[in-house]
Amino acid sequence: MLRPAFRFSPAFLATLAGLLAVFHALLAVTATSEKSMTADEIAHLTAGHVYNVRGDYRLQPENGNLPQRLSAIPLAISESPLPPASGEPWNTAGVWEYGHTFVYQQGMSADEKLFLGRGVIALVSAALLLVVFFWSRSLFGWRGAFVSGVLMAFCPTFLAHGALATSDVVMTFCFVAAVGSWWRHLRQPGLLWAAISAAALGVALVAKFSAVLLPPMLMLVGAVWIWSEARIAGWRRPVLRVTRSLAVHAVVSWSIIWLFYGFRFSAFAPEFAADATFNHGWGVMLTGIGFPAKVIWWLKELRAFPEAWLYGLTFVLQFSRARGAFMSGEYSITGWVSFFPWAFLIKTTLPFIFLLVAIAFSAIRARRGHTWLRTTEILLPLTPLFVLFAVYWITSLTSNLNIGHRHILPTYPVLFILAGWAGRWFGRATPVAAAVGLVLGGWHIRESFAIRPHYLAYFNQIIGGPSNGWRHLADSSLDWGQDLPGLKKWLDANARGEKVFLAYFGTGSPAYEGIVATALPSLPAAGVQRPWHALEPGVYALGATMLQHVYSEIRGEWTLELEKEYIRARALEPTFLAFAQDPARRGALLREMSAERWREAWKRYETLRFARLCHYLRVRKPEAVIGYSMFIYRLSAAELAAAVAGSTIQWRDAIEQAITHGKVTDQ
Repeated sequence: MLRPAFRFSPAFLATLAGLLAVFHALLAVTATSEKSMTADEIAHLTAGHVYNVRGDYRLQPENGNLPQRLSAIPLAISESPLPPASGEPWNTAGVWEYGHTFVYQQGMSADEKLFLGRGVIALVSAALLLVVFFWSRSLFGWRGAFVSGVLMAFCPTFLAHGALATSDVVMTFCFVAAVGSWWRHLRQPGLLWAAISAAALGVALVAKFSAVLLPPMLMLVGAVWIWSEARIAGWRRPVLRVTRSLAVHAVVSWSIIWLFYGFRFSAFAPEFAADATFNHGWGVMLTGIGFPAKVIWWLKELRAFPEAWLYGLTFVLQFSRARGAFMSGEYSITGWVSFFPWAFLIKTTLPFIFLLVAIAFSAIRARRGHTWLRTTEILLPLTPLFVLFAVYWITSLTSNLNIGHRHILPTYPVLFILAGWAGRWFGRATPVAAAVGLVLGGWHIRESFAIRPHYLAYFNQIIGGPSNGWRHLADSSLDWGQDLPGLKKWLDANARGEKVFLAYFGTGSPAYEGIVATALPSLPAAGVQRPWHALEPGVYALGATMLQHVYSEIRGEWTLELEKEYIRARALEPTFLAFAQDPARRGALLREMSAERWREAWKRYETLRFARLCHYLRVRKPEAVIGYSMFIYRLSAAELAAAVAGSTIQWRDAIEQAITHGKVTDQ
């Protein structure tokens, strides 16, 4: 008897999908094992733990509620102690200062807290991969599902953010789940999918405030479904069904929002409310945002939504109007229409881009000759994907908030799912297409492992790879403060006993990592003030975001006016240092000018001095680059003098010499 043709069972294939999702989560988590706290994680972990344990919702309301709560669940289970709910910065909701005390000085170590929070988010990323996998399977079968799953599993962007205790992957999951379950609910009437869809929308609205895009997305998807049904059964029944369903979704979502804020209007936990305030008052938050301010105040007065939810929405509207941004040597506070297309083009692997182009041509060719009606029938199941992609991208193109590639994360799952079309290439009748697919897939996986564990710093060959990433993007697209451990290792191996200066972007603690350094201007500017100091020969370590001066008040070109101002201020450096270090001299100087004005004058001088130094260092090759995000320079007395203390001519000559000769980079 002949052996029957072997086929994998659905249960076996589903198990493989689960293993792929677990492998993705493990790749993400293990890659962060030698990475320090990224800029936003300290606020998410701290605020989430406070939400879960104390029910006070003031600390970081601008990032919703769900992601923080999720990442902090292990901290609640382990009963990790919080700092006292009194004094500064608790009373003023200073999440960065309060978070520093909690993470670095309370209970278990910062590494343990961070690992637990990141592990939870990695599970969300794994769950998202399964949603992508099975959505692709419903459209393109098992082969297509594995194409989609593998593309996401090894995507550097998802491996970068898939194990960070932040809101981006959670929000991405919520977007995909909300539009997908809504479409399933419309196509498959019944209580189960209606409940799932309504819950998905409600959960998304407490995940991040970009979820306000979901109601128009659902309405657009609903309109397409109504049109498709009306051709058969008329308009009345589908219109009524969608209207009723949207009303139910609104009520359920509203209830979920209240649930996540403890069914309490006030953002202040009653037992801790005596001296507590928001970090910024309502007056500041509502100023300058126009008509939305009136609507939000009206909703606040009616107590239609929890106060913290309304405050968070207002915060996002206020601080997204203008924000420092950097792209390929240019600076802006209102962004560029080209920012996200450029970020996508250089932060996505080339094989994935090539695959998408090949699929587009293949799909167009396969559908050639079809009637318009047949084409619409084929495209109809893709409606929620097209709507999610189009609405999100249109909104992103008009956004003034151009601080990170991560903000277009919700559009990637759409592309992973659509890439499942390539699954039909892997058949006996299409050996050439299968070979192309395998080559592109293998290349995609190779790109992933080549950048590991520096996934956040991934850039493709269009700009020459990750070594050139700092010239084009910064902040969470490259340098989110993650490479302090790598810096510590380099200093131990190469700079023992040398004076170290550090300009750092992030909320990690250099002291916690064992780095002894004099602080140059860094962000966020929280905690103990930097001592007034002169610059000395030694090792200078600068994060890419600080090196590019993304958020400095002195951005862009170094002008003649800035040079004149710097020269005047530089003459006062000995006086500044005497004010800080000589009590007797300080008394005399205070008779000339108030302490506050002396501090303001020093801050301006320090900012100018650092900007002049960075203009020089940006053209000088570093001694080493850690994780593609931290740049290390060893400056002699002569070189330092030319960079910050020399005349304009000496400074210009130093820059020209650095351009001509540079330094050998020691990787």
